[in-house]
Amino acid sequence: IQAMTTQEDDFVENIFITSTHNNILFFTNKGRMYKLKAYQIPEAGRAAKGTNIVNLLQLDPNEKIQAVISLKEFDEESFLVMCTRKGIIKKTSIVMYKNIRKSGLIAINLNDDDELVSVRITKGNDDIIIVTNRGLAIRFNENGVRPLGRNALGVKGIALKEDDFVVGMEIPNEESDVLVVSENGFGKRTHVSEYKSQ
Repeated sequence: IQAMTTQEDDFVENIFITSTHNNILFFTNKGRMYKLKAYQIPEAGRAAKGTNIVNLLQLDPNEKIQAVISLKEFDEESFLVMCTRKGIIKKTSIVMYKNIRKSGLIAINLNDDDELVSVRITKGNDDIIIVTNRGLAIRFNENGVRPLGRNALGVKGIALKEDDFVVGMEIPNEESDVLVVSENGFGKRTHVSEYKSQ
């Protein structure tokens, strides 16, 4: 069955389950963050095209949504972990992002040649896996990343060669399998234990 009608140059990027009063957090490639309640997004039929996000958020030109998170509440025990294309990682208490203006706020300061790639919620003692375009990966516990203020730049999460860049970040548990899929559709599933924590 069809889940959404898309245009020729538009593709489905994400799907998640939410409820009407959840906070939907939007993160852009420029490091900005926006918030809507789920009920503020117009409901539509299964095959409908949907609403363009620029009609709901005050995005700047050349700004695109890079990550979306559904959040029930801003829990003091939780953190937002962000990772950039250049391998910079930033961990910040999620309560620092509770009060967001309609025009959004800066979630992470970025260098001019960098952009935000991935955002995940953690509980303060989770493992993090970062994977690069060239197929390199690193796994480490977030305890090694100290929490930073909202306006901070972040710290190096992975060392990159000149032609490499980060494509994704995930938060595994001890039972997880890691599925890595290439641009041409080749996939590999590996138990997370084979990614030794550094």
